[in-house]
Amino acid sequence: MNRFTILSVLLIAFSASAWAQETIGFVKTVSGDALLIDAGKYVIAKVGAPVKSGNVLKTGANGTMGVTFKDNTVMSFGPDTELTLDEYLYAPGKGDLKFGASMSKGTLQVVSGVIARLKPESAVLKTPAGIIAMRNAHFLVKIDQ
Repeated sequence: MNRFTILSVLLIAFSASAWAQETIGFVKTVSGDALLIDAGKYVIAKVGAPVKSGNVLKTGANGTMGVTFKDNTVMSFGPDTELTLDEYLYAPGKGDLKFGASMSKGTLQVVSGVIARLKPESAVLKTPAGIIAMRNAHFLVKIDQ
């Protein structure tokens, strides 16, 4: 391999890594115990903390958290809740819209945003019991242990 090839491979890898870590939203409210897990690193959730695709959002027994995403989707987490942000694409000018999350436990209130309005088939929330389509909706999910 020549130097140009090696440099190109490194630049592509860095670009992919930077894209994967793009901020997709922010923590807006926190009460009690709440965490963001980013690439295996536990970070105490604070107002203004960036949220990224791939993050796990968790609240403790006395915790609540509110998150607003770039497309104005709002999620309010109740106590003992865990949600993984599987996929998030928000480039409406290109038609690249996707919101995928998986919830394993707890309570969650969702007010869907632009992604669910413009491309409703691409906004889903997976639960142990099934998949919820976020079709321009306002809904509450509760998963019992």
